[in-house]
Amino acid sequence: MPTPSSPGSVEEESQSRSIAAVERAMDVLLYFGRADQPDLGVTEIATALGLTKAAVHRILTALRSRELITVDPATRRYALGHAAVALGRAYLARTDVRAMAAPELKHLSERTHETATLSLRRGDTRLYVDQVVPDQELRLEVSLGIPFPLNAGASSKAFLAFLPDFEVDAYVTRHPLEAVTDKTIVDPAKLRKDLAAIRKRGYATSLGERQAGAASIAAPIFDHDARVVAVISLAGPALRFRPDTEQAVADLLGAAGRISAQLGYRPS
Repeated sequence: MPTPSSPGSVEEESQSRSIAAVERAMDVLLYFGRADQPDLGVTEIATALGLTKAAVHRILTALRSRELITVDPATRRYALGHAAVALGRAYLARTDVRAMAAPELKHLSERTHETATLSLRRGDTRLYVDQVVPDQELRLEVSLGIPFPLNAGASSKAFLAFLPDFEVDAYVTRHPLEAVTDKTIVDPAKLRKDLAAIRKRGYATSLGERQAGAASIAAPIFDHDARVVAVISLAGPALRFRPDTEQAVADLLGAAGRISAQLGYRPS
């Protein structure tokens, strides 16, 4: 059994102190979310949470270093920072957008008799998070939760095309473009040309680029900051589904526009 001065005991005590410090920092951050006013002073926080003012000041300094908290130099009062707001937006984008998109997916599938899907981005990949499949013997179904590269297929390209230029450049140059099928675009110059066309018309199409024998059309969903937070698509067997028809384009762009509007997006 470790003695009070043994390495094991010292390490456990250090871990306990670290965990306690993290918990206090979380308590301070969460208190900003519960407070009735947008900014708070050190004394107010210390009194509400039963902490010393010195401890609160140390925590606020650490949170400021990560832009989770900001301070007004004149009043010395603190408020939630850009990083905290970004976390909130990320949470809303990954939760609310699914509920918002659900009726649109159902409507799209019923109207077109094809599969309607919703995708979210995760780093250099994107994944399907929802789908509505038509009542047809010959139909397309996707695997939810499986990551795909951003250069493979209509939904992937719809994400990539509407990212800031520096993010597109980083993706294209960071690693070799991955081929999922023999139709996947793996040439950087060809991909950039395709992305430019997608941005101009507002949607992406694919014929077998992610799945052999599949055809799809995809459009971005934007939030109130005009950032692409999700992608909605229609997909079906290439023998039957024509993704670039006027009706398919209108149906999909209409659905994407309505969801984007719910997220506060206003086209410029």
